[in-house]
Amino acid sequence: MNSLRNSVQLIGNLGKDPEMTTLEKGKKITRATIATNESYKSSNGDKVTETQWHNLVAWDAKAEFMEKYLKKGNEVIIKGRISNRSYEDKSGVTKYISEIIVSEIVKLTKDA
Repeated sequence: MNSLRNSVQLIGNLGKDPEMTTLEKGKKITRATIATNESYKSSNGDKVTETQWHNLVAWDAKAEFMEKYLKKGNEVIIKGRISNRSYEDKSGVTKYISEIIVSEIVKLTKDA
């Protein structure tokens, strides 16, 4: 059951092209966003769709895969874990961010 702790799986569409950066010592990181949609009927019977945005972070081989094969709009399945961090902006205000550290990713969109 330990593998169920802090585990997330999502199916959605990339909101922008993945952006890869090479850090010191050659480590690669790719960042992207994924949109997931949930639909339900309101109390008056109208269909309502809510979109949630999630920040993705991938390292090394997964980072290279995302940068090479994925683009904005692609539908993907991701598996990973949630990570929370904070930082201080230029004004000294503490900002908090939640990210999904990608452990697996599958491209569902077929290339034309």
